[in-house]
Amino acid sequence: MADTPELQARKTIHADGEWLEAVSGATREIIDPADALPFALVAEGDEKDTDLAVAAARQAFDHGDWPRTPAAERAALLRRVADLLVRDREELGLLESRDAGKTLEEGRVDIDCVADAFRYFADLVAAEAPGRVVDAGSPDIHSVVVHEPLGVCALITPWNYPLLQASWKIAPALAAGNTFVVKPSEITPLTTVALIDLLTEAGLPAGVANIVTGPGHSVGARLAEHPDVDLVSFTGGLVSGTKVAQAAAPGVKKVALELGGKNPNVVFADACATEEAFDTAVDQALNAAFIHSGQVCSAGARLIVEESVRDRFVAELARRADRIRLGRGTEDGVECGPLVSEQQRAKVESYVESALAEGAVLRSGGKRPAPSAERPAAGYFYEPTVLDHCHREMRVVREEVFGPVLTVETFRTEDEAVALANDTEYGLAGGVWTADAGRARRVAGRLRHGTVWINDFHPYLPQAEWGGFGKSGTGRELGPAGLAEYRETKHVYQNLAPKPVRWFAG
Repeated sequence: MADTPELQARKTIHADGEWLEAVSGATREIIDPADALPFALVAEGDEKDTDLAVAAARQAFDHGDWPRTPAAERAALLRRVADLLVRDREELGLLESRDAGKTLEEGRVDIDCVADAFRYFADLVAAEAPGRVVDAGSPDIHSVVVHEPLGVCALITPWNYPLLQASWKIAPALAAGNTFVVKPSEITPLTTVALIDLLTEAGLPAGVANIVTGPGHSVGARLAEHPDVDLVSFTGGLVSGTKVAQAAAPGVKKVALELGGKNPNVVFADACATEEAFDTAVDQALNAAFIHSGQVCSAGARLIVEESVRDRFVAELARRADRIRLGRGTEDGVECGPLVSEQQRAKVESYVESALAEGAVLRSGGKRPAPSAERPAAGYFYEPTVLDHCHREMRVVREEVFGPVLTVETFRTEDEAVALANDTEYGLAGGVWTADAGRARRVAGRLRHGTVWINDFHPYLPQAEWGGFGKSGTGRELGPAGLAEYRETKHVYQNLAPKPVRWFAG
């Protein structure tokens, strides 16, 4: 890998194979959320830097070799990138932990998943047939449907899973033969910067991979509207995603949006029939809500539990939530890190305050923890919080909190459970816990969510599409659909024995 971020200070914009400072000379400090101290310095790009990066990507696509590189060679490069990610797993995992605040183990797992994504898209594109033959009903006609790269892709990624979310866009974009400009979150850009170095080391031609570090209101907005950008892929919040779609609309660009979620985790009483089953359901409810301090678009932030087991379930859930060990993600034994910023913590606090004012009952958490040796006073920590007796009129139930807050609702019948789970503007993911296989299939089939887990929560498969219904977005990532997002479809019709049509006199 290249120098550490500290030594790369101000040269984190990459265009046409060169590391650059911002045209304006502006920089931004990257803050460790565990102690609120800066630990890296990056370039603060703007529209001018964005234009340079897009021009490099446009030149590389229109006149470079990458779009015409055989699929097998593109796949081989993606596999080399995966090997480099494995080689640098510890360093990248640590960087992800310090940048985003997650535990070191979560950071390591993220890097494993990034490598898996690169390998999956390498295998997918390498195994494809060169085209789909269409029977035209005549031996004199050769008709085939082929897939071609779109062109220049603008990839805008979020702060919660910086490298993982970037890989879900970069790997299929490259597999399809595109060039790209990626804009990571200005809060957590460091591992994406590191990935650009790995792509270069793997042999990617100059100009194919470009990055601009900078804020959304300048870099992201310019990418969305830029006339030389062919596709915009955005993962983030609903408000920003709406702005991206509006900016891209005049150019009729292809737009892929993966937005927020307010995800139900439905627990039926029969899923708690034995002590082991009960413990598993509680453990998974904790995992659904509090992994990465709840800063996950697919977090199971709405526990919808059958009334007959609610009291016992919530009591045990709250007891265990109070025992979650908060601290700096790099410390041994820490189970949950800080929130990503002071702004994010203040947002979480406002949701909890409004919920209590609207009648919710606090069962655990609900405040900043006391400082400790592993939990600096300046860090952006917030206790895992369980709010009982919640209902759909509460803001905390309707809106995406993106923090360690779990709300509890109850139901009596299957129909009521489904109605509650579907009563959301979003439709990203959800979970169903039941020992009844028939009920599991019925409920999963009725839920209006892009991913439904049965007796599990949070796993994803690179082979499966990831996306949502409603205001969770219009894009699809991972799986064959994820590759299709980055392609154009062309029908090539060849007449082997052309004859005059003679429709017109002459």
